[in-house]
Amino acid sequence: MEIINIEHVDGSARAGTLRTSHGNILTPAFMPVGTQASVKSLDPRDLKEVGTQIVLANNYHLYLRPGVQTIEDLGGLHNFMNWHEPILTDSGGFQGYSLQHLRKITKDAIIFKSHIDGSNHVFTPEAAIKYQEKLGADIIMPLDLCVSSDSSQTEVQDAMQQTHKWLDRSIHAKKDSRQILFGIVQGGMFSDLRKQSADYVSSLNLPGYAIGGLSVGESKSKMYEIVSLTVPYLPDNAPRYLMGVGSPEDLVECVNMGIDLFDCVLPTRIARNSALFAPEGRINISTAKFKTWNRPVQEDCDCYTCENFTAAYLHHLFRTKELLAFRLASIHNLRFIMNLMQNMRESIKNHTFERYRQEFHSRFNPPNEQIRKDQKQKWLQSLKRK
Repeated sequence: MEIINIEHVDGSARAGTLRTSHGNILTPAFMPVGTQASVKSLDPRDLKEVGTQIVLANNYHLYLRPGVQTIEDLGGLHNFMNWHEPILTDSGGFQGYSLQHLRKITKDAIIFKSHIDGSNHVFTPEAAIKYQEKLGADIIMPLDLCVSSDSSQTEVQDAMQQTHKWLDRSIHAKKDSRQILFGIVQGGMFSDLRKQSADYVSSLNLPGYAIGGLSVGESKSKMYEIVSLTVPYLPDNAPRYLMGVGSPEDLVECVNMGIDLFDCVLPTRIARNSALFAPEGRINISTAKFKTWNRPVQEDCDCYTCENFTAAYLHHLFRTKELLAFRLASIHNLRFIMNLMQNMRESIKNHTFERYRQEFHSRFNPPNEQIRKDQKQKWLQSLKRK
């Protein structure tokens, strides 16, 4: 079943239309993360106004609270969160990686110890599909095993083979024909395992494919290497989803390699920590230079924040710890990302993508890689404290 129509190609970059039961998605596209049926500090109207087409929610966290049966009884996830556009749900596989202190992995399941009350919960591949069917998401993911970037080849191979077996079980467990099941390619940092996994997952003729197990501590160069060698083994007539990647420079490079769909907490997470995207890179709005800056964060930005408030006001909100700071900063960062995706789509359609890519990199200065890795580790450590 083909769910994406690739309308324009420029090099390896693609622009298309991905069809779901709750509407079409123009690709390349970015999904804000609403882990617990909420993109932090934003409501559905905010999300629509910044240009969001699809959001991501998390199967595991919604299973714990309020419970998938509760959500089903209340009319499904779209009604529950009042978001009537497409939704993708992650299976809970990433929590098997990020909550290592609260889980045990067997050949049949991930057994979680709830961070809420300490109770045990068994996630089999079949259960993960069943829960997502109850939630009613448009795109659902199979339970998989993600390992750290420094895992040995034997550890990675074992996890990959288990992921493949669980994918087979997930395919057989899926009952709802309206939902789209993506396969996930694993294989860690090993090129031969990535090829093996991509070959196997592609052979199953699924409607979509994801590249998992990246943005887990590896260098940018290694991530780019793995993406570039994996994409050619994925079908041209299916969407390609790179999981957990959302820095502007990474979006540009990975669209250049042929990726269609992305998700990441980064734009909203850094927004809540006073970091805002600008054409020249990230800026820290809390620093003293913005105290009297009587103009928007970004002069040519059409977001609600930049059209209505000065950088000095945002500086004041963060310095006084006003909650409005989170909302206004998150609106700006997500609109920056959505504009980036829209601009890339237009450049692909006009066959000027390479020029756009070069111009973007000539202006945008990403943060120091070690700082980025340290921030990632802090975030993962924060998950372990939950």
